[in-house]
Amino acid sequence: MHMPASGEEAQSTSDVSRDRRVQNTRATTRVPSIIVGIVAAVVVALSVFYLLRLEPLLVQGEADATRLDIAARVDGRVKEIPVQRGQNVPAGAVLVRIDNPETLAKHEQMKAAMAVAGAQLANVLAGTRAEVIAARKAELERAQAALVLAQKTFDRTNTLTGQGNAPQARLDQVTDALHESERAVDQAKSAHDQAVNGYTKEERAIARTSVEKANADIQSVQSIIDQLQVYAPLASQVYQRNVEPGEYVSPGVPLVTLIDLADVWIHFDLREDLVKGLKVGDRFDVHIPALADRSVTVEVKLIATKGEYASWRATRASGDFDLRTFSIRAYPVQPVPELRPGMSAYLDWRSRQ
Repeated sequence: MHMPASGEEAQSTSDVSRDRRVQNTRATTRVPSIIVGIVAAVVVALSVFYLLRLEPLLVQGEADATRLDIAARVDGRVKEIPVQRGQNVPAGAVLVRIDNPETLAKHEQMKAAMAVAGAQLANVLAGTRAEVIAARKAELERAQAALVLAQKTFDRTNTLTGQGNAPQARLDQVTDALHESERAVDQAKSAHDQAVNGYTKEERAIARTSVEKANADIQSVQSIIDQLQVYAPLASQVYQRNVEPGEYVSPGVPLVTLIDLADVWIHFDLREDLVKGLKVGDRFDVHIPALADRSVTVEVKLIATKGEYASWRATRASGDFDLRTFSIRAYPVQPVPELRPGMSAYLDWRSRQ
């Protein structure tokens, strides 16, 4: 009676063990399937994310500034360049000194001509000397005395000729002497009047004009001398020295190039399809790698098309349109003292704000 019971218990224990082994096998098989499913879901999600998200459109620009090519208006040999490249100079600082001995000599010549013209004007304004007036008066008195004598001689000879006591030829001689004495008196009187009255107003005007002309000549040469020193028109930085001491320069040749660090902007060259929606006054942020990738807010102040250097076609053979390039100039909203021309700037054009 007890033996069958023991067999049933053994069989029941065996069934339980077999069920446990099956469950363990199923659990072991299910774990890799779950892991594979999770990995596949992650891969699909990442694929969808990368396919649907917009790729960043990086646009790179460059910092630039106003450049001034400083040239001289005179020729000569470079005497001195008292500035160095990279030096900050204030407005009015001497950049280049030019030597021109011919101009300096001409200036001295003009000064001498001015002195002569001034002396002539002073002489005219002073009038005739008293000694000259006295001499002219004495000459007039002599001429008048000679006229009186000639008149008496004529009267006496005329009476004698009328009485037949003197020939007609003698009368003709004294008549001619009388006329000459009258003309001598007229000339002496004119000379005396001229000495008393002095120079005419026309002669005074000529003398003053000569002085003004000499002064104008001096000013003209002085203006050239002033140009022998070339000055900085504004506070700026020396970007480049184009000449060295001892070189001969001509008018209009750039001697020094300056940059105005107070007028710095960011320059971009964009295709016209990227310019769509952009207008003057728009603001966005750019990053400056040279300044530890600092973000700088800039404002658009210029949108201009760039020149064409080849034949332009309306469309391409494939049907795509030719795209022009536009020059964009954006200025920092707040001053950035560290920003220098040549530094790069970039931004994501699609996500700009």
